Amino acid sequence: MGRMPPGKNLKRGLKLSLLKTIAIFIPVVLAMILLTPIGFVVFVLSFLGLRKPMSHFMYRIAQGWALLMVKFTGCKLTVSGREKIPQKGGVCFVSNHGSIFDIILHLAYDGRPIGFIAKKELIYIPFLNIWISVLGGLFIDRKNNRRAIRTIKKGIARIKSGGAMIIFPEGHRSRGQGLLPFHPGSLKLATQAEAPIVPVAIKGSYDVFEKTYRLQSVPIAVSFGDPIITSDLPKEDRKQILADKIFANISQMLEN
Repeated sequence: MGRMPPGKNLKRGLKLSLLKTIAIFIPVVLAMILLTPIGFVVFVLSFLGLRKPMSHFMYRIAQGWALLMVKFTGCKLTVSGREKIPQKGGVCFVSNHGSIFDIILHLAYDGRPIGFIAKKELIYIPFLNIWISVLGGLFIDRKNNRRAIRTIKKGIARIKSGGAMIIFPEGHRSRGQGLLPFHPGSLKLATQAEAPIVPVAIKGSYDVFEKTYRLQSVPIAVSFGDPIITSDLPKEDRKQILADKIFANISQMLEN
């Protein structure tokens, strides 16, 4: 039998990629809709004082969903350094941010309930707003300094009470441009909480969807670095010393 012409091979590949993209987005949307009633109940119970047990409950659901999504993509995952993650007490994950897929990877592999800072505009998106709240997300209004500080203080209190938060110090997704400079003040959550910081490097997540806007089964590497004890750092210039150290750690893990 003769080989298929290159043009037909390309069209067939694009069609399969499009079908695969549709096939994964349908379960994502359906899962968000079907599980939203549970999320709403959990949100109410959390508001009534049961935040800690409810966060563990929802984290297990979210982790299972995230692992399923990773499996659906067909991506080959390499995860290293998970044994370095403190399992008790407050902790702050500081990660590079190349793609929207990063949140799914953190839910799947961080190994404990996590919260994160989300821009306030996401509070107006139905279903997603409930899930961000239920999973420990805090909405920040960067245009209102007083409200922003109040949100940061909530995150600090959560870490000090034994919770975990994620910081993306680049400020926005890098979209395949490599590790971007850290925004001034982005590590305030970490320095003021004085909790261990775990640097996280994610490589390849941008290629999963955002590079072509079609789902691609690509290699992804998630690496957790050695925890950095912030209280060991001098208080003078602590923020800059910490930023330089984390940047160097993430850069090194991305290069390996």
